[in-house]
Amino acid sequence: MRVDIIVKRYAEAYVDVIRTTIGVEACVGEMKGLKWLLRENPEFERFLKAPEVPFSEKYRVIDKTLGGHYSEDLRNFLKYLISRERIDRIIEIADYIRLTYSHADSAEVLLRTTFPLDLEVIEKIKKMLEAKIGQKVNLHLELDPDL
Repeated sequence: MRVDIIVKRYAEAYVDVIRTTIGVEACVGEMKGLKWLLRENPEFERFLKAPEVPFSEKYRVIDKTLGGHYSEDLRNFLKYLISRERIDRIIEIADYIRLTYSHADSAEVLLRTTFPLDLEVIEKIKKMLEAKIGQKVNLHLELDPDL
């Protein structure tokens, strides 16, 4: 997935803000839900993107429609994207956040070897990686005799 710099900047800035409020895990869940909502209701997405609709009307509809289901942080983020005329990037931003942060504080690691490793060796490698990067590691093994 090639990530546009604008998408990455907005997504990373939003995640930095919500780390101290709703948390990354809740943010990922909200982004999944928002993406589903926009895909299932294309008229709502068109409304948010419509240049002829005043910002104030869009803000009112966001609060009324999403108020009971989504955090104030997400609603404010959507309003900010509207004010900056970047709401057209919301699906890409949601995808970036979902793909980048869906494992929250863990890292996906692929370990390629030419031969099977003992379980003790695998555990030792996993612990060393976790200590080195300071995150929980989800270790995936792949045998590749061509290495």
